[in-house]
Amino acid sequence: MSALFVTDDSASRHQTPHGHPEQPLRHSAIMSACAAHIQEKWTKRQAPEASYEQLCLIHSPAYVETLMHELQIKAISTERLHQIDGDTFAGPDSLDAALRGAGGACALVDHVMGNGGVGFSAMRPPGHHAEPDRAMGFCLFSSAAIAARYAQTEYGAERVAVLDFDVHQGNGTQAAFWDQPDLLYASSHQMPLYPGTGAANERGAHDNIFNLPFAKGKGGAEILSGWREQLLPAIADGHPDLIVISAGFDAHEDDPLGGLKMTADDFYALTRAISELAAGCCGGRIVSVLEGGYELNALGASVLAHLQVLAES
Repeated sequence: MSALFVTDDSASRHQTPHGHPEQPLRHSAIMSACAAHIQEKWTKRQAPEASYEQLCLIHSPAYVETLMHELQIKAISTERLHQIDGDTFAGPDSLDAALRGAGGACALVDHVMGNGGVGFSAMRPPGHHAEPDRAMGFCLFSSAAIAARYAQTEYGAERVAVLDFDVHQGNGTQAAFWDQPDLLYASSHQMPLYPGTGAANERGAHDNIFNLPFAKGKGGAEILSGWREQLLPAIADGHPDLIVISAGFDAHEDDPLGGLKMTADDFYALTRAISELAAGCCGGRIVSVLEGGYELNALGASVLAHLQVLAES
C-alpha cells in the first residue's frame, strides 16, 4: 500500500525564542535523517492549509477566530514573536505552519481513506496540548484530534482512535474526546510531568480514554509491555476504522524534557505493534502526526525508525 509523507517549509520557519526546545532545527533534523528513506519509500507532498471548517471540528469558532486574528495582528504584521502562554510562542510564519500542520493531517486522512496505506506529517508546532478553546504547551491547533474527527465527518468513519506515545499526555486530545463515545484515546506518558493530566482513572465519559502513566526512569521494555497488554487490546476492542498516531519521540532516553528511557529501537517495536493492530482492525490505515522530540539526533533516528515500519505496513 502507498505511503504519503507531507511537510512544508513553514515547519522550519515557525520561530520560538533562542534556547526554546521546540526549535526550527527539529524539522531539519528529521528531514536530514530521513531524506534517503523518504525518497525511496514515500510519496512526498506539500501540506495544505486547514480550512476554518476543519479547525472547528475540534476547536471552538471563538478560539479559532481570536487566535488567527491575534497572530495576524501581533506576529505577522509586526514581524516579531508573540507569547501566547508561558511556553507557547508564535512568529510571522507560525500561523501558516500551524494551519498546514492541521491541514496536512487532514490531507493524510484523504489519502488513507481513499487509497488505503499510511501517512506521516512532519510539521511543527506540535498539537496534542491545544485544547478546544486554548493554545498551550507549544501547541496551537490539535492536529491529531482534528484528523480523527475529519475522518468521521468526511468519510463516515464510525470510530477513530488516537494513539499517543509522547512523554507528555495529550490533554488537548483528551479534552476534545472526553464526551465523544466514538473517538478513542490511548496514551503512555511520564507522570508526574507536564501538563499534569493522564491518571489511569481518567477514563472519559464513555470509557473511551485509556491512560497508562509511567514513573520517571521506566524503560522501553516496560512501556512496550504496557502497550501490548493494556492499551492496544483496549483500542482493538473499540474496532476503530482508522488509527491516528500522535507521534512524540521525547520519551527517548536522551531527551531533555522527559525522564523515560526509550530508544529508537523501542519506537520501531512500538510502531510495529501499532501497525499489526491497524492491519487487524482497519485495513492497515494509519495517519501519524509529529508531536514532541527535542534532542535532535534522537529525534531524527526515532522518526526514521517509525517511518521504516510504516512504509512496510
